[in-house]
Amino acid sequence: MTDLEFLDQAEKLLLAVEEACDRINDATDADLDAQRVGGMITITFGNGSQIVINQQKPLHEIWLAARTGGYHYRFDGAQWQDTKGGAEFFAALNDNASQQAGMPLRFDR
Repeated sequence: MTDLEFLDQAEKLLLAVEEACDRINDATDADLDAQRVGGMITITFGNGSQIVINQQKPLHEIWLAARTGGYHYRFDGAQWQDTKGGAEFFAALNDNASQQAGMPLRFDR
């Protein structure tokens, strides 16, 4: 994957996260505060906990930091996969955000 391909796919992912936060806020009382600065999104929940998603350009990875730990994802041509054989990005985001919000949340592409 070239740098430009990575940046294109990473931007699509970050945009999907931002749009999902808006959709969740419109449809639920989850009260997510999503702030984006460059290649990083910080999602703050009503209880003060956060999830941070950011680009790691030199590694061509997206990193997700949540209460449960830190995760690294690489684009496999179809989706962002955990580099240690774990869940796909949006599945992990759904699980972590639901846990931190105390209610089921659904982020999609």
